[in-house]
Amino acid sequence: MTTLKARLQDDLTAAIKARDELRASTLRLTLTAVHKEEVAGTEARELSDAEVEKVIAREAKKRREAAEAFDKGGRAESAERERAEGEVLAEYLPKPLSDEELAALVAEAVAEAASQGSEGPRAMGVIMKLANKKVAGRAEGGRVAAEVKRRLGD
Repeated sequence: MTTLKARLQDDLTAAIKARDELRASTLRLTLTAVHKEEVAGTEARELSDAEVEKVIAREAKKRREAAEAFDKGGRAESAERERAEGEVLAEYLPKPLSDEELAALVAEAVAEAASQGSEGPRAMGVIMKLANKKVAGRAEGGRVAAEVKRRLGD
């Protein structure tokens, strides 16, 4: 069974051999972030695929934010590079939820919270916890929170 980390390593090797500088540098930085996460704390450990996926998602978010900052600063070439790196990382993440899929999962979370006795705007925390479990990293927290607020506003 190949792990996500092994897949990243194999793809890095292939990118180096193919002289694909963008992909190679992106994967190298991502593997470095994975390694840092593995040795963080009191003792080194091997990350699970889910944990590696979280690291990749965090790296992809950094690229999006950097691209926005470069755009605001008038550095289109740097912003384009960051977007390209984000696209490379997106290949290793699960397919993001569409707005309809997200709305359906949030509706389930709202119904589940209501069955537990949590309703109205004060149930936001409970609903977010339930929704985030269902979403499992396939949508950003801000999108989930916005959909929850929209549901609670109805």
